[in-house]
Amino acid sequence: MIVSIEQREFPSRKRWTRQECQRLRDAGFLPGRYELINGDILEKMPKNPPHVIALMLLAVWLEGLFGRYFVRSQDPIVIPVPDEFSTEPEPDIAVTRAPMTAYLTANPGPGDLLLIGEVSDSTLSYDLRTKADLYGTAGIPEYWVLDVAGRRLTVHRLPSPEGYREVRLYTENEQVATLSHQDSPILVASLLPPLVNE
Repeated sequence: MIVSIEQREFPSRKRWTRQECQRLRDAGFLPGRYELINGDILEKMPKNPPHVIALMLLAVWLEGLFGRYFVRSQDPIVIPVPDEFSTEPEPDIAVTRAPMTAYLTANPGPGDLLLIGEVSDSTLSYDLRTKADLYGTAGIPEYWVLDVAGRRLTVHRLPSPEGYREVRLYTENEQVATLSHQDSPILVASLLPPLVNE
């Protein structure tokens, strides 16, 4: 039976694949920065100065722990959720198990990743819900959301098919460490831009 648009509750949705997005980019139809989440092409928000500073501080600290060639910044990763074709996010930070030269033919997937991080301001709710569910379901061991405006860090651990089983909030006055380097904690405030006196 053919269902007309008037009879449908919602119109049909076009779900994009990684290959289709690449063709669109190559043809010049996707200028700027985008990521593919569950078949949806989402435009990345422009970065304001506090976001840029927080991202740099987080990247420098992680590079000191893991080494420069193990820390990727705003590069695509492959997440096989809900399938292996329709999700390719570009997290602000990704720490890989192998150096970047190991990913010459394909972007890293969940088994290649130790930690994913987002520096968040205008997308905080999306990062804490949609992306947390995505990364937890995919099995990423650790997911950090650095809330620039709220000056706090949310750490997600213990991934499961239902998402992360452990979520902990750290204030700027608390110390935090990665699972891989628990002996090297850092004060959350050290990952945030300094406060400006008004």
